[in-house]
Amino acid sequence: MIVVAATQNKHKILEIDAIMKAFGYKVISRSQAGVPDIDIEEDGETFEENSLKKALEIHKLCGEITIADDSGLMVDILDGAPGVHSSRFAGEEGNDQKNNEKLLKLLSDKPLEQRSAKFVSVITMVFSKDKIVVARGECKGHILFEPRGENGFGYDPLFVPDGYKESFGELFSEEKNKISHRAMALQSLERQLRSLNL
Repeated sequence: MIVVAATQNKHKILEIDAIMKAFGYKVISRSQAGVPDIDIEEDGETFEENSLKKALEIHKLCGEITIADDSGLMVDILDGAPGVHSSRFAGEEGNDQKNNEKLLKLLSDKPLEQRSAKFVSVITMVFSKDKIVVARGECKGHILFEPRGENGFGYDPLFVPDGYKESFGELFSEEKNKISHRAMALQSLERQLRSLNL
């Protein structure tokens, strides 16, 4: 069954597809579905608001089942920042290096015990405007003092999940996809889909 991803982030599409294919879904990009290249303003105050907005907009354009993810990093001592502004934390959309540098600067005088954080992912799946499933996943951990690892994207090289010594940037994708915030959200989504017999 085809599902159109609202995101244009190739990394996210690969992660979502890797997990969703086990449930019989094939995730394709907007361009593969022939959806016009539009910008959807992520002006919500929560991951839930942004995820829903993105999924509904793309569903309106293609009429297919649509899946949207809004995710980000929440650092406790920064009152949950960068939060919904994670991808543009340093002012430039998707500049991972600048975002990481800003985060490290803000935490530069903070010891390890004050660097707790969590990745959050909210996934919205729109079957129709009347049939919408929302799932949230979280992965708790802490922020390193410097980036480690070349895998992943975003804040992955700075984030060590609880129970691990490696950062998300050091873990192989197969391992990360078992424990990540997106994996948790997709597992929640799967449980909901099964209970609805979809």
